[in-house]
Amino acid sequence: MIHTNVRAFIIRESEQGEEILVQRRVRVNEQQTPIELPGGRLEEFETLERCLEREIKEETGLDLEEIIDSTERVKTTTAEGFTVECMAPYAVYQTIEGPVDSFGVYFKCKAVGRLLERGDHTDNIKWVTINELVVLLREDQLSFVDKAGVQFFLNQKEVSMN
Repeated sequence: MIHTNVRAFIIRESEQGEEILVQRRVRVNEQQTPIELPGGRLEEFETLERCLEREIKEETGLDLEEIIDSTERVKTTTAEGFTVECMAPYAVYQTIEGPVDSFGVYFKCKAVGRLLERGDHTDNIKWVTINELVVLLREDQLSFVDKAGVQFFLNQKEVSMN
């Protein structure tokens, strides 16, 4: 079974510059609480955008305001009754080795509202600057779920990990 996920780089501008929202995953009987970006598993026939909206709301309390750099979408319907939507995400990931086979898409987005203290299996929901994100990734690499996605994001911004 392949798990399909949607993840969010929720971005805002502050006096300190660009910030990204991160959180800790909290699960019963799990000793280590991994750091991650908001997001989760796509439900059957759920659109990518609807999943993004739902996961952001459940985990952070925020409402999706916009997908950044969103491109035109194409929706088609076949004679057999399949409706398919095509759109461009920010990035795509695939687990190529490990205990869980997963595939997912990242979206850069903006969200509004008030942050929850604890979300759906999440806590320590907070905004971090790009520099803080670099430090967090460097110091907590083993428990950072979205390590590859964050590294991709930082590479796109040409931010050094040193």
